[in-house]
Amino acid sequence: MNKLSLTCILKMGAPENGAIQRHQYSSVSSPSTPSEQDLGFSTYYEEKVHIPEDVNQMFSFRKLWAFTGPGFLMSIAYLDPGNIESDLQSGAKAGFKLLWVLLLATIIGLLLQRLAARLGVVTGMHLAEVCNRQYPTVPRIILWLMVELAIIGSDMQEVIGCAIALNLLSVGRIPLWGGVLITITDTFVFLFLDKYGLRKLEAFFGFLITVMALSFGYEYVLVKPDQGDLLKGMFVPYCAGCGPVQLEQAVGIVGAVIMPHNIYLHSALVKSRDVDRKNKKEVKEANKYFFIESSVALFISFLINVFVVAVFAQAFYGKSNADVIQKCNETGIPHSDLFPPNGTLEVDIYKGGVVLGCYFGQAALYIWAIGILAAGQSSTMTGTYSGQFVMEGFLNLRWSRFARVLLTRSIAIFPTLLVAIFQDVQHLTGMNDFLNVLQSMQLPFALIPILTFTSATAIMNDFANGYVWKILGGILTLIVCAINIYFVVVYVTSLNSVALYVMSALLSVAYLCFVGYLVWHCLVSLGVSCLDFRSRVRHSALTEEQADDDS
Repeated sequence: MNKLSLTCILKMGAPENGAIQRHQYSSVSSPSTPSEQDLGFSTYYEEKVHIPEDVNQMFSFRKLWAFTGPGFLMSIAYLDPGNIESDLQSGAKAGFKLLWVLLLATIIGLLLQRLAARLGVVTGMHLAEVCNRQYPTVPRIILWLMVELAIIGSDMQEVIGCAIALNLLSVGRIPLWGGVLITITDTFVFLFLDKYGLRKLEAFFGFLITVMALSFGYEYVLVKPDQGDLLKGMFVPYCAGCGPVQLEQAVGIVGAVIMPHNIYLHSALVKSRDVDRKNKKEVKEANKYFFIESSVALFISFLINVFVVAVFAQAFYGKSNADVIQKCNETGIPHSDLFPPNGTLEVDIYKGGVVLGCYFGQAALYIWAIGILAAGQSSTMTGTYSGQFVMEGFLNLRWSRFARVLLTRSIAIFPTLLVAIFQDVQHLTGMNDFLNVLQSMQLPFALIPILTFTSATAIMNDFANGYVWKILGGILTLIVCAINIYFVVVYVTSLNSVALYVMSALLSVAYLCFVGYLVWHCLVSLGVSCLDFRSRVRHSALTEEQADDDS
């Protein structure tokens, strides 16, 4: 029996009510006609960036500049307030010892982002659109809901991060709920900057990344971390004297860096470049330049994360609350009541700013807040784009751009406002841990589909993953999912509630069943034909029909 393509295995029956038919796609032909696929859509890329012609050049900086943009927007997810909080807690709890985990997580993230970019370039569709065409209705809806949960969780962290920054900058005059409203409003304004040109919008994101680099770089220069300890922590994969606290922090770093909605986002952003998918050479060239650009962008984001880890590792590792209280009283910085007299120092984004102010002056506090504001604002904007791409891809929406932005913002605004109204700005760490767990649980719903579709020859044609990438991608996906499941288990067991244990067990069964379904499709696409039950049933039926005809 000939090996069936993944698309044949997963495709649905004939479409109804004008729905787009699911069929086999190749890497050099458009998945559908412009009237079906492109017309009526108004997203981040209303006009595509032209790629200059450079004949007979192995590498061109002009072309690299033309492709520069999507990778930096993608890299912002590695710099959101959730990541910054994970960085500062890593430094405060483990010193420089977990920098190698941050480096490893960033490298894994780069490899996964490479798959996302290749899918968008080769197929001309982003991951949500491919999921819409390849999965049956019920799994597709479940997958969409899971990704939406991840986006909501990330969005809440980002918006509240902005609100905390505004609270610090205003010396408490802007309450948390007020900062949330300001962030949501200015996000609407900034999102429509692409009306003035896509490159201007990308330049604005570049400006925000520069603000983060300067802000956290200033803190780094001010604190003057020990360079020997920093390099040792970055390149020696060992954690001397570490216990459960440091292990949980290492798991938290991986969970904070690799975010599910970012895979969907990157696969969509690369569509903003004018690449002729019928020209195999252009597709190959686009894949090369996007990988170079993503590598540069993630290297910069890694440096910014290192700045934050190093500052808190050098200045606050091993410090107690009593040390901080004494220092705050000496310098006259308010909020020393945030730190109970007994115990080791525990910090979050808000407390981290206060501690910096106590030790290094008011300027350090305000510059820290500016960096957090840039991180939160930029990641909030990219989170909104993720929501648009995911919703229009999974649901095949044909709404106006403003309506889609309004809906995707509204999905996250209400839970975020409730948290802002009823939760004290000084005690948000517990909510942040819950949101990290929520996003960790959604990781398989991005990693498994991206590995499935980039490994399917029927979808990627000559650009499908080879054996090395299939094995490497499978191992990376397994490692990341296992690490994050451990993170979830640790969080749930810390709740100390039998009712929550029972509810978690029931949800876990349903969760694992759906993950198993996605894994089954993935294994079939990787060539494990013995699991292709449907094709065997069809083959058996055809054999019986042929026998009846012969008789």
